[in-house]
Amino acid sequence: MHYYRYENEEVSCCYKYLMFSYNIIFWLAGAAFIAIGFWAWSEKGVLLDLTQVTRLHGFDPVWLVLAVGGITFILGFAGCVGALRENICLLKFFSGVIGFIFFLELTAAVLAFVFQDNVKEWINDFFLANVKAYREDIDLQNLIDSLQKMNHCCGAKEPDDWNLNLYFNCTVNNPSRERCGVPFSCCLSDPADTVLNTQCGYDVRKGPKGVWSNAIYVKGCIPALEEWLPRNIYIIAGVFIVISVLQMMGIFFARTLIGDIEKVKFNYY
Repeated sequence: MHYYRYENEEVSCCYKYLMFSYNIIFWLAGAAFIAIGFWAWSEKGVLLDLTQVTRLHGFDPVWLVLAVGGITFILGFAGCVGALRENICLLKFFSGVIGFIFFLELTAAVLAFVFQDNVKEWINDFFLANVKAYREDIDLQNLIDSLQKMNHCCGAKEPDDWNLNLYFNCTVNNPSRERCGVPFSCCLSDPADTVLNTQCGYDVRKGPKGVWSNAIYVKGCIPALEEWLPRNIYIIAGVFIVISVLQMMGIFFARTLIGDIEKVKFNYY
């Protein structure tokens, strides 16, 4: 009979519970995102009529919430269970997906820098498509309004982009009361106003362009974004670095734990 002395008879509790703690936050956050997404859909009646999912011609922000929530929930679950049960397959799945996501982020950043003009054109087309679908979804409407108010802009490149929308276009046969207008989020904000005037953009574009600047923002959101990026490049870089460090920490914890588990199993057998 042979007896062995092992340097490590058990998997490191330190890495095991660090991995668990790291992932429990993401697991809960993922569950919260999913719950928010389904709540938003229930408020719009989508859960009662699933055909509404395919009716939106623009971008539905709920899809993004559900996608982020689903991925975060699955990864958090795999990391938590993999750490507690010392399951190598789940831990490898977790570290592999995190590594793949990091690779996609890095690739997207490099491609966006190299093909700036193409990205700019894609963003412009994407914004115009959502301007056209502005009234079709309340979440999309709120998102566009928030972007325009925060960036003091109107339309993709100019306020006339709102001609693409059925309600705001300036055609003679348009019966809408909002004809030749813009959404209220395009209006110049007045700190003295205590009540939101949602009709402030009515008929604005019926007058000459020279006087539009007295009532609404005349800069498009794409030019506003181009000005915003250089001013906040350090913040953007800082956010990217923090996210990258967190991802690398997750991969490090998972790979270290996998090494411990494999070492213990090898000594055991």
